[in-house]
Amino acid sequence: MDASAVDQPRGVQPDPAAGGRSALYDFLFRTIADGVLVAGVDRLIEQINPAAAAMLGVPVEDVIGKTPEQVFIHNPALVNLFNRSGDQTLNVWLPKRRLAVGTAKTLPDGMRVVVLQDVTEKQDIESRRETLVHSIAHDLRNPISALTGFADLVEKFGDLNPQQQKFLTRIRQTASKLYDVVGTLVDLAWIEAGMPLAHRPIKLDSLIEKVVSDLSSLALERKMTIAVSVQHPMPPVMGDGDRLRLAIYHLLHNALIYSDPEQTVAIHAWGDEHEAYCSVADRGIGIADSELEMIFDRLYRSRDERVRERPGGGLGLTLAKTIITRHGGAIWASSNLGVGSTFTFVLPAVPE
Repeated sequence: MDASAVDQPRGVQPDPAAGGRSALYDFLFRTIADGVLVAGVDRLIEQINPAAAAMLGVPVEDVIGKTPEQVFIHNPALVNLFNRSGDQTLNVWLPKRRLAVGTAKTLPDGMRVVVLQDVTEKQDIESRRETLVHSIAHDLRNPISALTGFADLVEKFGDLNPQQQKFLTRIRQTASKLYDVVGTLVDLAWIEAGMPLAHRPIKLDSLIEKVVSDLSSLALERKMTIAVSVQHPMPPVMGDGDRLRLAIYHLLHNALIYSDPEQTVAIHAWGDEHEAYCSVADRGIGIADSELEMIFDRLYRSRDERVRERPGGGLGLTLAKTIITRHGGAIWASSNLGVGSTFTFVLPAVPE
């Protein structure tokens, strides 16, 4: 392998007035863990960094000066990243059954840049998490379902006095709550254990749109309206889109559940170059001042009977706070009992 072809990016002419900057770019190009390939306007590959050469299992001298089709004829996804116009993102299979996410962009001078990020371990961890969640949820939900079944059988073997009926109702309510929170509890434990999250630019407006769509049937069932007010454009944030969507989901779900039917809940998002905000407001039950500091605690539920009558396990807000905190943000609530509540979170914005 020609070491000079790896160490010195081709097609880049040093600028004496910007030697420090060129040295920095050269250092990043050679040492970054992501693979980087650059094709000129003539579609010939001009640069490939060491990470890309290692990922793709190709000698540098076999790549430089050739078209993507000549070098990667058996990797159509990678070829498509070079051939398609505009910004593109595709999964690219690497040798030895490894997987990369490929991102491509055409620069103003016409050069096409492709960046490959190896996500094999990340995908494996995520797959194991899903398997763990489903396995534990299944193993816990089975006995919980059995409890509910036995509670139903009790009434079939004789009349119950009012006190016994009350206790039986509580058994059903507790079993139902446990059944609902099992999956969330496992997900919370996974995140709190510090397991890795995705780290990519995200637009909150897209996440909000998805959550509103997911909860539209619940709003329709309760004859409620979801009012959406989102700044356009929203500054991007860096993080795990699936987890942030889950946090927004729990905030909006709570607003719908703890409000009376035929009310309106509002979700609002705004920001600047430094921070991105999102708030969810309702005109529901509200939270007493004495409980406001405890609502994010694990499994905490208000002593208010109106709250205890609604479905819920006391984990949604805990999970939302954990996710927001893991992303370097903060979340807080303001409320007036009997008037409604507003939950707001802030995340660091990143330059576009």
